[in-house]
Order: sequence, then structure tokens, then C-alpha cells
Amino acid sequence: MATILITGARAPVALHLARLMTGAGHRVLMADSLPSPIAAASRMQDGFHLLPPPRFRFAEFGAALRGLLAREAVDLVIPTCEEVFHLSRLQAEGAEVPLFAPGLPLLAEVHDKYRFILLCARLGLEVPQTRLLTTVGDLAPLRGKAADLVFKPVWSRFATQVLIRPGARALARIVPTAAAPWVAQRALAGDEISAYAVAQAGRLQALALYRGLYRAGKGAAVAFAPVTDAAAAEFVACFVAGTGWTGQVSFDLMRLADGRVLPLECNPRATSGLHFFRDPKGFAGVLQDGEARPDVTAPQGVRLALWLYGLPQALWSGSVAPFRKALREVEEVLDWPGDPGPKRAQFAALRAIAGRALRDRISLQQASTRDIEWNGEGLARDHSSI
Repeated sequence: MATILITGARAPVALHLARLMTGAGHRVLMADSLPSPIAAASRMQDGFHLLPPPRFRFAEFGAALRGLLAREAVDLVIPTCEEVFHLSRLQAEGAEVPLFAPGLPLLAEVHDKYRFILLCARLGLEVPQTRLLTTVGDLAPLRGKAADLVFKPVWSRFATQVLIRPGARALARIVPTAAAPWVAQRALAGDEISAYAVAQAGRLQALALYRGLYRAGKGAAVAFAPVTDAAAAEFVACFVAGTGWTGQVSFDLMRLADGRVLPLECNPRATSGLHFFRDPKGFAGVLQDGEARPDVTAPQGVRLALWLYGLPQALWSGSVAPFRKALREVEEVLDWPGDPGPKRAQFAALRAIAGRALRDRISLQQASTRDIEWNGEGLARDHSSI
């Protein structure tokens, strides 16, 4: 039995991971800088620890984290959200953090939407044409081509700032700088595939491929279904082998009509594909030398989020029948035998996030991650040397 600290307890994937690891016999602790995360209400963990927000109080976060690791004799820290970057930064600065993730240089490289594409190209993987924008002047030669392009900041999440084939007015709002660049990427037509994987030293040990049924805006899926695709699986295997990846890693990929799969973005953390693994002992084996295969075939989702985001989309598009089908078929990811607390706690967690959103005048999505986001802090962010 190992003592495992799972961070990002606000996320359904953190709760799911805690249930898997507890079911496999490990002692599981949870931590977050959000005071009322859903996982704190679970019976499948041995204690929740509130940490200072790493984005705004990094030194205090580091001191609290080091103290927690020492007091509880933690064997492994498994991050699930963007706190992975802050944890890796602590490690890079000399703290002894037994982190299930790569070092900060590789994490930062794949989190950057331009450098990730460059990395894939160096590994011999086919990539969409992508251009770095560091000044407003870089936009000038692209204005006549914007109808074929997607624009997004190199540091961003949830696709909240993504502009797809923008018009002149939307394009005028982009103000890239060397410290906060954007990318212009060729717009691809096809089927988007998401991937969640676990690897050790470049060996792929677990992989789930899935597609979003309904999303929170343009970003994270709130209901999702498994898919199979050999080209997508090959991409993930090649990437983790080429980088020597250890830890969790996720991708947004595009499957073109001819069957080719090209990368769009990388998230070096857990994503919803984790929910397609329900066998605790089988999945926990990936922390050693074992391999795990998805054992869930039904669509999964968070029903509260499906109502919040899916219903308005269905009404706006006039596609109510698919929404009703999703309600019938999607299994609630918060459900787990003998552990009803998190499903009830989601309402209190939503109230806390909504309070932040109202106070800071930001969206629910932004409020859900504002205190843990990482946009290259602690690194030189000038791309001129790339």
C-alpha cells in the first residue's frame, strides 16, 4: 500500500482517480486550493487538505505542500489539473516532490500551443500548418486568409479565446506580444478525437479515445462517448515514446476524411478519458509496470453540467432529440457504489465557483481554474529564440 496525494480535488477526474486508487488498496489523500471540492465529500479518500492558491501565493503553496508531504509520508503525488505546473516548478526549484509527471521544461513545451506543434514535427509526426504571432504586425499578412485559419493564445484553456475563421472585427481584437503570443493554425475539417493516456518512461500503459457529445462552450466536454481509431492510438504511442513521457497526458486531435490524424493541442494532465476505466486494481497497475484497457463502453458525463450546457445548445440548434438521447444513455461519472457524497456536494461546489465568477466578473469556466492556471510563470516566455 502506498500513500498517494491526488491534487486538483475539484475535478471529477480527481474523484475518479481517488476511487480507483482507494479500491486498489492505497491510502489516498486529496488536496486543492478550492475550499469545497466534490472529492472532499467522498468516502474513498483519507483526508482533504486545503492549500493556498498556487497562482497567486506560490511561496505559501510550496511551504504548505512540502509540510503535507513530510507529515503524511506521501509516496506519490498525482496531479489532475493545471496545478501540475506549479508542482513541477517546486520540484525544479529543489523541493522533493515525488511527482507523477515530467519535468517542467517538457510540461511547459507541450502546454505552449506553438512549441507543442514544433515538438510533434521534430518527432516526425504530421502537423497542421501553424504560425507564431508575437506582434500585431504579424497579423497583417494573414488578414486575407483568416477564413481558413484558427487563432488562439499559446497559453489558454477551455478554448475560451479561440477564434475560428474570424471576421475582421474579431481579428482586430487580437493583440499578440512576445510575452503573450498567439498562433494562427490552419483550420482542419474532420472529426475531433480526444485522447487520455498514461505512460512510464515512454511506454504507453493506458489509452482511452473519446469524442465530446456536449461541451461547456467550445471547451471541455461534459458528456462524451468512447471511440476507436488506430491512427489516433499510433499518434499517442509515438508521442510518448519520442518524449520519454512519464505520467498522464491528453490530446485534442483531428481525424481528417482520408483517415489521417493531426494534433491540435496537448494537455499534460488528466482529462475525461479517465472515466472509461472502472477496474481499480487493473488501472492502479499503471503506477508500476502494468497496462490497463478501458472497461467502460457507455457514454459518460456529469448530468448537472449536461443540463447547464447541453440543453441551451440543443434548444439553440433545434436538436432536442439528440439531447434527450444523451440524457437516456449517458452514465453519471459521479456515481459510485457506496459513495453518494460527491454527487450531493456538486451543488455546493457549483455555488462556490459561481460566487467567484460573480465576484471577479468572469465566466464559470474561468472561475473554476483561475487560482491554479499557469501561463509560463517562472520561465522566460519570449519565443524569439525558438
